[in-house]
Amino acid sequence: MRSLIFRRARAETHRRDPAPSRWAYRMQRLWLTPVFRRLARVGLPAFCVVFAIGLYLSDQTRRDGMTETFASFRDQVKNRPEFMVTLLSVEGASAPLAEMVRGTLAVPLPQSSLDLDLGAAHDRVAALPAVKSVHLRVQPGGVLQVTVEEREPAFVWRAPQGLILLDEAGHHIAGIDARSARADLPVLAGEGADKAVTEATDLLIAAGPFQPRLRGLVRIGERRWDMVLDRNQRILLPPNQPVQALDALIALDQAQGIMARDILSVDLRLSSRPALRLAPHALTEMRRASGLLPAESEL
Repeated sequence: MRSLIFRRARAETHRRDPAPSRWAYRMQRLWLTPVFRRLARVGLPAFCVVFAIGLYLSDQTRRDGMTETFASFRDQVKNRPEFMVTLLSVEGASAPLAEMVRGTLAVPLPQSSLDLDLGAAHDRVAALPAVKSVHLRVQPGGVLQVTVEEREPAFVWRAPQGLILLDEAGHHIAGIDARSARADLPVLAGEGADKAVTEATDLLIAAGPFQPRLRGLVRIGERRWDMVLDRNQRILLPPNQPVQALDALIALDQAQGIMARDILSVDLRLSSRPALRLAPHALTEMRRASGLLPAESEL
């Protein structure tokens, strides 16, 4: 009986303590740290994967094999028939411009659409003076379609380097050999005329009854315009508000018909004091009428 009581007391003395050990407590506290949990769940597996890949790719033979496999797969994909471009189509351009676009692109065909640099091709075509805008697209069936919006000539500019076609915004389009090649367009002359095309357009619209007699506009000193009519008549317009000055001259001409007289120029640069320059014969007759010169019968 005593031995039984002794064994029970000894067992109760050596019963396992339910509290965690010191190391177990520290590991539990460490596991509660968010950084440690992310490192154990994400960082350690990622490190193992990267280490395994790096160990595998450390062999040059394996790297060369992977490169060749990737290049072979890429060639097989890009050389498939559905990716091949075999035709070049240029739309919206005249025949000379279309040939210029083809020569500028210089795309060797057939060629895979995956090898085409459409951005660089777009920039090359858009840099052509006669091109206003361009859009490139690979159409189904292997057709590289180039849709061009061509600049429309609005003026012939007599520049120091020759005759140049300008559009309504003053952009240079192309050169021409003779004025007769575009006799339907008005003529601009003088240095800087291409930079004042908008004002020239307003003057042409305001010319009204002078349109049939108009020969062109001359830019003077890059600051104002002269309007040249037939019979070598010239209208000197002011640098400021030239359209208003021209409207006043048109009203005066409709009332008194001064432009039908024998005059060389009308100077409108001073709005408060317009001046007329008479032809030599008309000046002589005016002086005789004023008594400043003797009549022909008295000579």
